[in-house]
Amino acid sequence: QTIEQAGRSNLTILVQGESGTGKELVARAIHSRSDRRANPFVAMNCAALPESLAESELFGHEKGSFTGANERHVGCFERAHKGTLFLDEIGELPLPMQGKLLRVLEQGEIVRVGGEGTVKVDVRLVAATNRDLEARVREGEFRQDLYYRLQVVIIALPSLRDRREDIPLLAEHFL
Repeated sequence: QTIEQAGRSNLTILVQGESGTGKELVARAIHSRSDRRANPFVAMNCAALPESLAESELFGHEKGSFTGANERHVGCFERAHKGTLFLDEIGELPLPMQGKLLRVLEQGEIVRVGGEGTVKVDVRLVAATNRDLEARVREGEFRQDLYYRLQVVIIALPSLRDRREDIPLLAEHFL
């Protein structure tokens, strides 16, 4: 029921749960129930992004903006335009990128690495974490303003220990 309601809204959603609880499946279910379902669903795992590439992967880069940038690269936000961007393990995003992400959420535009102007993006953000972001805010490892921007709607997934009946469904999905 929460997924149905979340799908009908255009609000930012934070999915919380341990690893393996199906956070991306929830994000995909929300997307498939939204007005954006005919548009792209783009998933990015923030924990898998090397800090040196995070900005380019999220926001793209212009040709020649750094060594090896032989052509323009379209980042996740542009690829997800009019659709849904799923940022998994958002708590692992480096602090400098958190500020840039906040700017996108507030202004609906990105600046590519090496770019001069802004690019408008219309993206519905679903973020996920297995971390206690509130504790990370207290520790100075996560921006408080971004945390408040992400927690508009929170979906907390119980661990698989607490929902054994879902294990066969998840196993079938992944096999």
